[in-house]
Amino acid sequence: MQNNYRNIIFIFSLFFSLGLFAQPDSLFLRKKKKEKAKLGWSTKKEVGFYLNQVSFTNWNAGGTNSISAILSGRATANLKKENLFWNSALTLRYGLNKQDNQPVFKTEDVMEVVSNFGLEKNSQSNWFYSARFSFNTQFANGFSNPDADEPISRFLAPGYVFMGIGMEYGRHINRLSLYGSPFTLKTTFVLDDNLANQGAFGVDPAIYDLEGNIIKEGKKSRQELGILLTGQFEEEVFDNMNLNTRLRLYTDYLNSFGNVDLDWEFNLDMKVNKYVQATLGSHLRYDNDIKIEVESNEMTNEEIVLQGPKLQWKQLLGVGVVLDLDNIIKTNPEP
Repeated sequence: MQNNYRNIIFIFSLFFSLGLFAQPDSLFLRKKKKEKAKLGWSTKKEVGFYLNQVSFTNWNAGGTNSISAILSGRATANLKKENLFWNSALTLRYGLNKQDNQPVFKTEDVMEVVSNFGLEKNSQSNWFYSARFSFNTQFANGFSNPDADEPISRFLAPGYVFMGIGMEYGRHINRLSLYGSPFTLKTTFVLDDNLANQGAFGVDPAIYDLEGNIIKEGKKSRQELGILLTGQFEEEVFDNMNLNTRLRLYTDYLNSFGNVDLDWEFNLDMKVNKYVQATLGSHLRYDNDIKIEVESNEMTNEEIVLQGPKLQWKQLLGVGVVLDLDNIIKTNPEP
């Protein structure tokens, strides 16, 4: 099964890499190279609210009434000079869903900070030295299902920090970036006693005696040093239709080298008018340190529960209101 996941990861990364490396030779991106980027600071702030609702009354096909909402926010601050740049972004998303006779449960929970600094030694080259930092966690407790009592995740359980240095390609190509770092430190935080003692998200679990008493508490952090490869592309593919995708591949030198962690996001934003926007999104993830419960030995009716990594997939389709706060401030300046 593990080899199947590796094959899937390899195929996805291969297609993504071929697509990205083919882009710089296209006429479309050669045209973009001629555009000169504005120097200095540029900022952008957006908030969005997406709402989906389904209700049934005497509907003979049946169905369950439900309502879901997602609140999102994104802020970016970019500094660009002749031979360097510094890009930072904060992304926040939180979503809830309510169905008949079911408790409210979350459908989206993201808190992410990304900062990228680049220095170019040769103004005629598209390559430059780069340093990257990223942090992501969640706001609230997560549960395997709405009726579960014990959370499987909490704030900073897990939390991930990536810090690394490497080389990046794409400064002169509009919204296209390829980054490789042979030295990236990945730190996983599990700042919850119960989850840390269980060994969740790859940390060392607690050690128990024969009576079930804890001899040694589980570790609340885990460090890895490995190779990080990322690719990012964003462009308006059609009028009022913006595509952005980001792929991240990571493998650790010391622990299971060759086991590739995958994180691939694909989003298509379609603007209906100045405020209304539809979003189609896909998020594919595989992490060898995240163990998911699966049942086995079904033929013998034995309920044996194993722990193993699995490919994770989340998809989103929503329509909502998105406000560009910078444009609102410009349109309605203070007196």
